[in-house]
Amino acid sequence: MSDREPPRRRVPGPARPSRPAGRRPGPGARPARRPAPARSPAPKLLRLGSHRPRLRMISLALTLVLIAFVVRLLQVQAVDASEYAAKAGQNRYVGHVLAAERGGITDRNGVALATSVDAYDLTADPTMFDREHLKIDDGPEQAAALLAPILGVEQAALLKKLRPANKQLRYVLLARRQTPQVWTQIKELRSALAQKGRSDSSTVNVLAGVFADPSSKRVYPNGDLAAGILGWVNDEGKGGGGIEQQLNARLSGKDGKIRYAQSGGRLVPTAGSTETPAVPGNDVELTIDRDIQWAAQNAISEQVEKSKADRGYVIVQDTRTGQILAMADSPGFDPNDLSKADPAALGNAALQDAYEPGSTAKVMSMAAVLEQNVATPLTHVVVPNRLHRGDRLFKDDIDHPTWNLTLNGVLAKSSNIGTILATGQLGKTQPEANKVLYDYLRKFGIGGYTGLDFPGETKGILAPPDTWSTSQQYTIPFGQGVSINALQAASVYSTIANGGVRVAPTLVRGEKGPDGRFTPAAKPEETRVVSEKTAKTVARMLESVVDDEQGTGTKARIPGYRVAGKTGTANRVDPATGKYRGYTSSFAGFAPADQPRITVYCAIQNATEGGYFGGQICGPIYKEVMEFALKTLQVPPTGAKAASLPVTFTP
Repeated sequence: MSDREPPRRRVPGPARPSRPAGRRPGPGARPARRPAPARSPAPKLLRLGSHRPRLRMISLALTLVLIAFVVRLLQVQAVDASEYAAKAGQNRYVGHVLAAERGGITDRNGVALATSVDAYDLTADPTMFDREHLKIDDGPEQAAALLAPILGVEQAALLKKLRPANKQLRYVLLARRQTPQVWTQIKELRSALAQKGRSDSSTVNVLAGVFADPSSKRVYPNGDLAAGILGWVNDEGKGGGGIEQQLNARLSGKDGKIRYAQSGGRLVPTAGSTETPAVPGNDVELTIDRDIQWAAQNAISEQVEKSKADRGYVIVQDTRTGQILAMADSPGFDPNDLSKADPAALGNAALQDAYEPGSTAKVMSMAAVLEQNVATPLTHVVVPNRLHRGDRLFKDDIDHPTWNLTLNGVLAKSSNIGTILATGQLGKTQPEANKVLYDYLRKFGIGGYTGLDFPGETKGILAPPDTWSTSQQYTIPFGQGVSINALQAASVYSTIANGGVRVAPTLVRGEKGPDGRFTPAAKPEETRVVSEKTAKTVARMLESVVDDEQGTGTKARIPGYRVAGKTGTANRVDPATGKYRGYTSSFAGFAPADQPRITVYCAIQNATEGGYFGGQICGPIYKEVMEFALKTLQVPPTGAKAASLPVTFTP
């Protein structure tokens, strides 16, 4: 039998509902799907464009921005780098001048006449006074009000500097060469404001932007002594007169420079700096002797005051070397405080004043007459009371009967008429005599500069002989119609004292550089003017002026010494009107007469009280100064007796 199970028989049952076609009935059939609910129509989808174009646009924009930055960076760092660096440096770096130390001036013995002491240039940073720094609007005004009385400067002037038009300005100079005491006063005030500001927020330190640069201040320890020689230094640190001006380049040295980074007015140590050191100036040693200068200045000042004169001068010169031992004038000035000086007294009147010398010039006329061998000291000269020459009638200082004088007597008694008669023998004609005299005057240094090259020096006036007027032909021999300065007059007598050789005057012995090495001044020029024989003869004639009772220079006698000298009293041209008014009184000479060492010349302008003759008011000054100089330089008397020359003769 088959293993198959027999087929089951279907039993009829109730009818079932029909199924959709395609569905299998039965136990293993899939369940019938439920009918899907009705759906609304699907919405339309929004399709976005591609993102790639947008990314390209963003990339392009970023690229353009980066290119702009790169271009600007190249411009700043490469193309305009130096310009921007300079602008940055201007705001960050500050440069200052390092003032060179000015060289000192001493006398021949090393005594200080002009020196420099520590001082400060007071400066400010204007940007530290604005509202950003001080938190107030009137910072410059408050600072100016505090500083003005300390510095002695107008408040408005300080305010203009503290509130400049250029708002970027970082450096202004408030005051030059202030003493350490002034700077200390400002520092103490600044510190007090800062301390008070710590406890009181309403207090502002308006002086925080004030600083000081080390500098130096010129000081003259002897006050007005030798002021006419030394001069002064102005606010700019430059010589304003005298040796200070003449030798300014060598005295001032060479300034240095320093440049450093700063912040808030303070040095930034780590930012680096550059510095060019200053080179100090040379020290200058003069030929003058301080003590002799003092004696000369004291003597002339007293006489000018006593005589109520306009001014006066004294020159002391070494006859052998031409070195000036003293050059004093009165009235003078104190170079430490020019605010109190009379402008008319500034300068050196002994070199700047040109005046007619009068009878002291007769020594040149006598030297010419002797050198030309047209007369001797014993030559007889008959001197009338009046002498008619050209269109004028000449006379001597005093009325007198006819004098019977020797040539020596003409000089001793200072006769104008006798001098005219003597110099008339210098040529066959008056024009020839004029030319001979002119040549001698020029060799003595008249009408030319002395050689000092001193600021403001005058060379005087000596017209060519072919232009001399009728009166000048006869007045120039006795010192009128020709103008000189005081040093020229002194040099004439030093030439006679030096055996007829003129040594150009000198005022500087030498200089000492920063290395300490002393360099002597160049040797002065020497010129033979007259022979030694003539010079010695003139010296003996000049002794008669002082020693003989008939001489005009008896007040210049010095016990124990042989003195040679000559008086002078000239009509004076008033510089204000150009007309004659008053007199120039003078005395010139040297000692010892037989072995000369020192020349002294004195002149006083327009004495209005007491006498005005040169022998009266300048003779005593000559004596006082000469005695002091001889003792200071330890010049002993020679001990020799003078061989007196006759002054008169018996017809």
